[in-house]
Amino acid sequence: MNSIRALRIAALVSTLILAGCVTPPPSANYTSLRAESPRSVLVVPSINKSVEVDAPDYFLSTITMPLAERGYYVFPVNLVKALLADDGLNDANLVHSGDPLRLGEIFGADSVMYISIEQWNAKYMLFTTTVTVELNYSLKSAHTGQELWKNHQVLVYQPQGSTAPGLAGLIADAINAAITKAAPNYMPLARQANAAAVVTKHTGLPAGPYDSLYQKDASDF
Repeated sequence: MNSIRALRIAALVSTLILAGCVTPPPSANYTSLRAESPRSVLVVPSINKSVEVDAPDYFLSTITMPLAERGYYVFPVNLVKALLADDGLNDANLVHSGDPLRLGEIFGADSVMYISIEQWNAKYMLFTTTVTVELNYSLKSAHTGQELWKNHQVLVYQPQGSTAPGLAGLIADAINAAITKAAPNYMPLARQANAAAVVTKHTGLPAGPYDSLYQKDASDF
């Protein structure tokens, strides 16, 4: 009995030791971001790697609010897009491969936000449609060109199945899947992705200078 008890105690101790060794997900490195402390963010048109041609325009309408609510001045995104187009920069790929210092000079911005749309699609199956939004974010200094912060988000939505029994439920599910495929609503997913990217502790953006928590949230970021 004593040997069995000893084995149980040893197993418990081992479990506690292993639990104590589990490390949390690594935090982002905020050294450069805090040192530079940008006040303004210039969001340039997004690179679109999805098959949805209109994805960048739809997405652009969702990004200003979370950044502004985090305490940063955000240049009007549609005005920025129009001015870049007037300057011959219609192609987002050209803008992303260009010099952020030049963009900073043109607009008087402290930082430039580059976003690529990796997925913006609806995958149709017979009884369900899965809507996916995947985004990469990169904030670069408009003074040095250095990357100050980055983030990656993937959000998936799948409508719940019908509660109707038998064949009626299957027919309802098929109809709902077809409707979702015909007109998928990406906007809620995009907004959720932006919010998660910006405000999540240890990986999001620290409060900007127009937020009351500015330079007071070091324990969270």
